[in-house]
Amino acid sequence: MNIIQTKIPEVLIFEPKVFGDDRGFFFESFNQKVFEEAVGRPVNFVQDNHSKSCKGVLRGLHYQLAPNAQAKLVRCAVGEVFDVAVDIRQHSATFGQWVGVLLSAENKRQLWIPEGFAHGFMTVSDEAEFLYKTTNFYAPQSDRSILWEDRDIGISWPEIDAPRLLSDKDRQAKSFKDADYF
Repeated sequence: MNIIQTKIPEVLIFEPKVFGDDRGFFFESFNQKVFEEAVGRPVNFVQDNHSKSCKGVLRGLHYQLAPNAQAKLVRCAVGEVFDVAVDIRQHSATFGQWVGVLLSAENKRQLWIPEGFAHGFMTVSDEAEFLYKTTNFYAPQSDRSILWEDRDIGISWPEIDAPRLLSDKDRQAKSFKDADYF
């Protein structure tokens, strides 16, 4: 497993070693020991989620407040997404900064998003299936959203030939300056 640093030190890209031949491929998608060595602490995942989206679907920027904060390990098993993590830890040196990574069935990369980050993704292929492990269960009372196109954050979302498709929740998300932080 190749661990790739991002401009925000706590957010990591995991790139597996893929073994392929004329039959197909094999790769280890998760190894607890390797993972915990990379992130520097024990991590207990309690829930796996799977979503399917068509081109232009944008989900996020989502997070949960303590005591229900979630860390996520995310990947795209079908298609391609642009995945984003935004640091919302008020006392962090990277507060308000974001990391964006293309995750796809082809590159098989995963992104580790610790607690204290808002997360979102946009489907850039015709369709995508997105998988993610979480360290805490969904808790509606702690669930929050920040507007995906907030100018104070300034995420450079890819240009695609499809309209952005958002849920009502994501259309009505708070601005970064009005959001609840960690």
